[in-house]
Amino acid sequence: MSKRVHEIAKELGLNSKEVIGRLHEAGVEVKSHSSSVEDPVYERVFGAGGAATNGAANGRSAAQEKEAQEARQAAEESGHGATIQEAPAEEPVSEPKQGRNQKKRRRVVIDASARNRGVRPTAAPVAPREEEAATVAEKEEPTDAGVRVEPGATVKDLGDALGVPPTRVIQVLMGLGEMKTLTQTLSIEEIELISEELGMKVEIGAVDEPAPEEVLPDDDPADLEEKPPVVTVMGHVDHGKTSLLDRIRNENVQSGEAGGITQHIGAYQVESAGRKVTFIDTPGHEAFTEMRARGAKVTDIVVLVVAADDGIMPQTQEAIEHAQAAGVPMVVALNKIDVPNANQDRVLGELSERGLMPEAYGGETVTVPVSAKTGEGIDELLENILVVAELEDLKANPNAPASGYVVEGERDPGRGPVATLLLSRGTLHKGDVVLAGTAYGKVRAMLDYTGKRVKDASPGTPVEILGLSGVPEAGTRFEVMGHERLARDRAQQAEEKLRRQELAQGGSRRSLEQLLGEGGMQDLNLVIKADVAGSVEALKEALAKLSTDEVRVNIVRSGVGALTDSDVMLGSASDGILLGFNVRPTNTAKQVAEREGVEIRTYDVIYKALEEIEAAMRGMLAPEQREQETGTAEVRQTFRTPNAGVVAGCMVTSGEIFRNNRVRLVRDGTVVYEGNIASLRRFRDDARSVREGFECGIGIENFDDVKEGDVIEFFEIIEVPR
Repeated sequence: MSKRVHEIAKELGLNSKEVIGRLHEAGVEVKSHSSSVEDPVYERVFGAGGAATNGAANGRSAAQEKEAQEARQAAEESGHGATIQEAPAEEPVSEPKQGRNQKKRRRVVIDASARNRGVRPTAAPVAPREEEAATVAEKEEPTDAGVRVEPGATVKDLGDALGVPPTRVIQVLMGLGEMKTLTQTLSIEEIELISEELGMKVEIGAVDEPAPEEVLPDDDPADLEEKPPVVTVMGHVDHGKTSLLDRIRNENVQSGEAGGITQHIGAYQVESAGRKVTFIDTPGHEAFTEMRARGAKVTDIVVLVVAADDGIMPQTQEAIEHAQAAGVPMVVALNKIDVPNANQDRVLGELSERGLMPEAYGGETVTVPVSAKTGEGIDELLENILVVAELEDLKANPNAPASGYVVEGERDPGRGPVATLLLSRGTLHKGDVVLAGTAYGKVRAMLDYTGKRVKDASPGTPVEILGLSGVPEAGTRFEVMGHERLARDRAQQAEEKLRRQELAQGGSRRSLEQLLGEGGMQDLNLVIKADVAGSVEALKEALAKLSTDEVRVNIVRSGVGALTDSDVMLGSASDGILLGFNVRPTNTAKQVAEREGVEIRTYDVIYKALEEIEAAMRGMLAPEQREQETGTAEVRQTFRTPNAGVVAGCMVTSGEIFRNNRVRLVRDGTVVYEGNIASLRRFRDDARSVREGFECGIGIENFDDVKEGDVIEFFEIIEVPR
């Protein structure tokens, strides 16, 4: 026979830590409260029944222990009416010195029959100095309420909560026909079945709801100062929003965007008449509903761009609804007035039909004819923005603790997590500790919209900061904390809450084809990763709108960075598909995806992803042009030549590469460049192909920014029937 440590502790009136300590002193190795102790060892360390040794440990005489033992036996024999009794304790002549945190424990006699009847015995009055120890002892007693277990608990978590070895939990699972490892999560049904099998009660915690946004205290009007207006530019795709911003800030952004459409939000400042104006460029495709909604939330004024030749379009109407719902004043910019078929009167009429009565018609909506191409009307637009800002009386307290919103977040290969913040209150200083959702950290560096390092930022100012622990989601509220430890604790709490919500989701194993073929409501589970947080938010919102009566789109995970093996395993567990936007899967992720049969799709323009998913949901997929990877190479060294520019000395690490392949340069999981091969050589000779394990020199067409450690992926385009 043997006893567990926690059973011995309960019998002797000690805690498990004290029992383990005494066993270690006696040369007996035990690891935890659930370790077993054989009877001979128990008698050697604690004596027969443990009474004499326990009495000595509590500073009582043998006679007092004998009286207490007799009282306990009498209570057990009587079967009823006994309560917890405390033997009178006399101060010993000398007792060992106790540590500062140690307290004398009382020894109790428990009526077992009363406990079995569900009646909780009451303790006799105790001295004040012993009350705390008594409370601790009572908390160690089992209660009818059961052990609390959070949703998404792993096998190890459940074992620790129930006080049993995790191997016992695995044994029960095997009896139920399930096989799981220590770190795999359990469903709520599995937790209940296991606890029932072990004869224990559990209380399943609810999935945490997101906490309501903190309400900021009202500032004293005397502390308020004027701040720059924050302007969001909204409108239909191709109506010239980015071109208009380019004209205003004299910087071309659109040429670098895939598909000619802005892919994520940027924040900039311009000066007009000695005053600053902050602009947020919100992507204009109708798929970017969430990004527009977030832009309106932090916005003071909306500039609605409407092409004079097209008029009000569906995305224009959607932008109007967002601005009206947020209660944000609008200034309408009638763009493209220089084109031959421009019709300003028609646009003004369409605006009035939607409740935006132009000033020309006696209303209050400011309309300014502009041309992003020629620059006509730009100065008048800025003047009207400042007039509206004066009427709105935009002010903030620069001396309050800094807070605001994350406009954008990304992981830069050289700088780590980078976040663009827009302050709505207070002043942010270099060295402040910032908390933004699950990300936190001390501001190591702060850059303004021109890339210049600054030491502080006031309300209404966008800044890019370095030093966070991770990439915060776009739209997350940030605040300055008193010290880093508090920020870390709050971030860990937010991350744990997010993890429980994520693990509580699940899905049965079904393919996309099965989803389309089955009747009733089904889930299409997706794991989304992108290069920046704004694109993640846009994809999530746009995909959610694709849900139909037959198929519901369910985002089981989203984030910033490369697609990893963890993403693949989640996709496998939820029977999902992985979508990557401007990111690539790691080599390990590719191997796991092939083994698990998980599909990975990558895109560089968001609406192409939406079109494919929507077409798949409708079962109308036509044969597609698909990439087929032929091989990969790792850059070991770079050389600059007079004629060919930079040549990358590479080792082919997998497959075979061909001279006519297209290439994709990947750095830290992020696509840096995609193009064609300019040259492929073995030693000094041109080569048509190079196999795995051989070295070669590779020149990439129109691209010289190759670095050691970069990975070059080689692929060809093939037609695949769907």
